[in-house]
Amino acid sequence: MKPLTESEIRRAFVNCGKGEAKRLHVPRDLAERPWDDLDFLGWRDPQAPDRSYLVAELDGRAVALALRSSSAVAGQARLSMCSMCLTTHSGGVSLMVAAKTGKAGQQGNTVGAYMCSDLACPLYVRGKKDAGVGARLHETLTLEEKIQRTVANLAAFIAKVTA
Repeated sequence: MKPLTESEIRRAFVNCGKGEAKRLHVPRDLAERPWDDLDFLGWRDPQAPDRSYLVAELDGRAVALALRSSSAVAGQARLSMCSMCLTTHSGGVSLMVAAKTGKAGQQGNTVGAYMCSDLACPLYVRGKKDAGVGARLHETLTLEEKIQRTVANLAAFIAKVTA
């Protein structure tokens, strides 16, 4: 993924208003992010733990989504799998919900997917971040095929949001 600036990220949001995109928290360490290892940039809002954001490059343009997740319930650390990167976590997967774009979103319609709570899917796939023992199932796919699968899963999710 090519490095993005704060203003590029803010302009890329498709499922929230310009005012909300202007006010939301964008990471201050964009220059230090491992852009070469990212298929998408995802982060949680430090001031609002139920809010997360992701920005991906699709068809040569940045597309960003505002997401909501339920807060973790104490004592519920069961094994779950991310539907984007297929990494399993003990308590590290959240249902992320995005408002649909357009009239459907204005009517309150949403799309959800189970994702890594820290939105670090690209780093888990590449082995740059460890989710613990048994988190990555043994597969005969190459790294490139795993990356392509993650990107395809994310593109399908974004397509549902923007449909």
